[in-house]
Amino acid sequence: MLVRTTHSVISIGTEKMKVEQTKMNLLQKSKARPDQVRKVIDTARNIGWKSAYEKVRNRLSSPTPLGYSAAGIVEAVDDGNSRFRVGDRVACGGAECAFHAEYIAVPDMLAAKVPDGVPMWQAAYTTLLSIAMQAVRQTEPRLGDRVLVMGQGLVGLLVTALLKANGARVMAVDLVESRRAHASAMGAERVVISSSQELQNEVREWTDGHGVDAAVVCVGTDSNAPIEQCADALRDRGRMVDVGITKIELPWRVFANKELDVRFSRSYGPGRYDPSYEWGGADYPIGYVRWTEQRNFQACLHLLGIGEIDLGAITTRRVKFEEAMPVYQSLGEGTSSDVGVVMEYGEPDDAPASAKAKPSAEPGDYPSAKRLAKPVERLDVIGAGNFARTMLLPSLRGRIPLGTIINNTALSANHVRDKFGFADAATDPETALGQAGDGAVLIGTRNHLHATMVIAALKAGRQVFVEKPLCLSAAELEEIDETIAAHPLSVQVGFNRRFAPASVELKRRLDSVPGPKSASFRVFAGKLDTGHWYANQDESGGRVISEGCHFLDYFCFLFGSRPVRVTAQGTWPAGGALPLPDSIAAQVEFADGSSGQLIYSAEGDSTYPKEHCTVYGAGIVADITNFQSLAIHQRGSRKRFRYGSKGHAEQMAAWLAFLRGTADHPLPYAEARQSMRLTFAVLESIREARSVEI
Repeated sequence: MLVRTTHSVISIGTEKMKVEQTKMNLLQKSKARPDQVRKVIDTARNIGWKSAYEKVRNRLSSPTPLGYSAAGIVEAVDDGNSRFRVGDRVACGGAECAFHAEYIAVPDMLAAKVPDGVPMWQAAYTTLLSIAMQAVRQTEPRLGDRVLVMGQGLVGLLVTALLKANGARVMAVDLVESRRAHASAMGAERVVISSSQELQNEVREWTDGHGVDAAVVCVGTDSNAPIEQCADALRDRGRMVDVGITKIELPWRVFANKELDVRFSRSYGPGRYDPSYEWGGADYPIGYVRWTEQRNFQACLHLLGIGEIDLGAITTRRVKFEEAMPVYQSLGEGTSSDVGVVMEYGEPDDAPASAKAKPSAEPGDYPSAKRLAKPVERLDVIGAGNFARTMLLPSLRGRIPLGTIINNTALSANHVRDKFGFADAATDPETALGQAGDGAVLIGTRNHLHATMVIAALKAGRQVFVEKPLCLSAAELEEIDETIAAHPLSVQVGFNRRFAPASVELKRRLDSVPGPKSASFRVFAGKLDTGHWYANQDESGGRVISEGCHFLDYFCFLFGSRPVRVTAQGTWPAGGALPLPDSIAAQVEFADGSSGQLIYSAEGDSTYPKEHCTVYGAGIVADITNFQSLAIHQRGSRKRFRYGSKGHAEQMAAWLAFLRGTADHPLPYAEARQSMRLTFAVLESIREARSVEI
């Protein structure tokens, strides 16, 4: 797949070594790599010294790309790739591909999806974290083990953090005093600076004279001293694991007398350097190889997602990609004190480009409305047509002081006042909104007035209930966002179906089922009379906004997850007397992997139920028909429930409990606006004939 890099991490130790090697002459390189010299001699025997010389010179003059730990956004995938899709946030590894570059081409076994909530700059550490994780797996620490980590460079610090997360006690050892603070921040119980402290005395005191259970070598040096120091520090039958590129000679007397176990940790884990795995996509069965390099990637990202690793404590610099040269100059000169350096590409924002185009705030930016400190003094109603008089007001009468009813004409306003017991009646909304004191407002006007009335009510200091839809456009939604930011009061939208008894029972059962779910909601709405006010787009917004929002909200309710992408189409030509879509199909993808399919159709037969919803999950299938019946298929049996409500009365009761101060808000604004954003995205998908990210 092709990945647009957002961040990459400089591996200080490895890349310092590469920078230093570029400055070596041929003799120096020969001394540094005697194994390569032997290869050259063998080549010369076969092809002659002149040809061998040319081959070596060509190799040494070839540029070597830097970097192997990066993160970015998937821009394209090949036809054989079924695990990743365009727009995915991914962490990438591999010295053969995950370079410091604006774009990288990566095989999918060397990448893993970045969980929501993990910043991309942290995800860029994944490969380095996986190197440390593989070292910890080779160490096999047990709860309470004392482990010495020799070397507190970037990988050593990450090993320290992962050992701590495993329940081990860590002694961190380094030559440089400045590493003390970093090692402590990553969870080391004791830090020893061996240039100024006597390591063996520290080990003897820390382990009650027994020695450490394991030692992890994370240094790169031509000296055998670190190996000998670790051997002396280990208890009988302790384990030594080497991670760094370092000289290793095993003194027979110490290693044999203690019967020490010596292991090596190879890069990111099983699969590394196997072309059939990395480049051929042949994964190892989990029953035989539990932790492959890719599964190590995923485990590291999970730890970042739950905040187990504090990468901020070891990230000493974040630099623009174009400004990286001074970092490498200081590495080459030996003056660098950096530990973790993150390079940033393009925009500093971690979000994908598609998300940057949407400036409106996310649901998490709005606090949930907790219960009120005191009950509201009265409830005013603006707009009481037949629906409000039939479905809403009967559930409010006698249960809360009713203030002023606002309707279009004095005749209708007075009628509603007398029927339901309002104190006053009027035709101007300002009559109600201009009154002093704490109060609430129920808005039941036609759709095109909803946004205006909600904004006015918030500015008047009222708690708000508004019939669906909340508004008719993304621009109106943004205005409401801004008003709530300035006037932090509650807004509830009349999404009643989530309050229906059938919905409550279904939701209770689905919440106990693990994994993503799939739901299909089929709505036979019937043909719309061209004289109905719903046919006037300026007043209603059209049927998708007026009614479709109900069922899109229902998916959000069922799954309890955030919609991330929708693909929609019209299923009947829009034109003539009804030049707006009233028959559609929409497929909605959710962040947890759930999916919802809505078929909303004006075409059909009147003998078919108006609303039918089927939900599939792990070990469960459920059917709701018109919210009057619920059938649950689970554990090899079927249970059927009968109900008589679509949730209007239950929604009013829940809102009243909030207004009385006896319960939290039953449907916070953040959830309702999320459903409206999804509704607008459905129409955008139809207009532009493409998938739309939310």
